[in-house]
Amino acid sequence: MDYTPLNRLTYGMYVVATKVNDKKVGCFVNTVMQVNAENPTIAVCINKNNYSNEALKTNGRFTVSILSKDIDPKVIGRFGFFSSRDTEKFDGFDYEETEEIPYLTSKVCGVLLCEVLQVVDAETHNLFIARVLDTKNLDSELEPMTYKYYHEVIKGKVPKTAPTYSNDK
Repeated sequence: MDYTPLNRLTYGMYVVATKVNDKKVGCFVNTVMQVNAENPTIAVCINKNNYSNEALKTNGRFTVSILSKDIDPKVIGRFGFFSSRDTEKFDGFDYEETEEIPYLTSKVCGVLLCEVLQVVDAETHNLFIARVLDTKNLDSELEPMTYKYYHEVIKGKVPKTAPTYSNDK
């Protein structure tokens, strides 16, 4: 199959985070989309093998940090290629908490606080449908990072657990 058209779908880059048993949990994702505007709802896709998937189902609340083009590449490395099972992902990065859920604050465009409404099985991934409870506009001057920018400028890699991973890339 030619994956080129799939690679042309537009995506942003995000860190989705929650907390379970006082442990901050998070992962780097590219699949977040707004579903509707009235009583805002979003959808987030996370691999079933990621500890973050289990943590989101357990807690039921999470944040989405909207990453800018200026984000520290170490954020991408830590949140994208390590597991929260054995890594304190937020250590060394600027973050705050809203309703006890962590979110990044440095070089982040904005933050969403969400509550899971439904979990949809999508074979290797779960699609979390969630209500947006609150937002924070952190820096309107920053430009959000896109998936295209991540690949073409940063030369970022795709972990095997990403929904966009392909052996052909």
